[in-house]
Amino acid sequence: MRLLPLYAAPRTSPLTLLSCCLAVMSLVLVAGCGYHTVGSATHIPANVRTVAVPVFATQAQAYHTEMALTQAVIRELNTRTKYRVLTSASTDADAVLSGTVLTQTSIPLTYDSTSGETSSYLVTITAKVMLAARDGHVLYQNDAFSYREQYQSTQDLGGSIREDPAAVNRLSRDFAQALIGDMLESF
Repeated sequence: MRLLPLYAAPRTSPLTLLSCCLAVMSLVLVAGCGYHTVGSATHIPANVRTVAVPVFATQAQAYHTEMALTQAVIRELNTRTKYRVLTSASTDADAVLSGTVLTQTSIPLTYDSTSGETSSYLVTITAKVMLAARDGHVLYQNDAFSYREQYQSTQDLGGSIREDPAAVNRLSRDFAQALIGDMLESF
């Protein structure tokens, strides 16, 4: 005569077990992946209240790019942060944000089939950017911060005009938004 157990554990299929393991692992990953509210994580210490942004240097053979990038970064810092922004290097600043435009290229992308002239260009700017505290400690650094912008060439009665300054200004805004976002957030 065979005795039956009072309680028999239910059998679980390997698929159910695998599903449970995957669910638990994904919960662990999500809990530790660094999600946080905007502005709660920063590379910049709390004691930094003043940031100096001197005019970016340039190694590129382009006119006005370093000024446009500097102005856009200052505008973005003033808009998105509570830091007091100084427009030149100063010993009064708690940190200095310096940059160097390494390269700027403008290459034709598309051509007008009837005239054979270029109808759009791609501008690419690469810069080295560093935020350093007053004591020289590097708070943020990116040695190859790169941005691209496509723009259309226009024609007026006098011939075609390349819009490099307008494209650089648009590119500078996007560059500054991404740079300040990258500097402030810990992702």
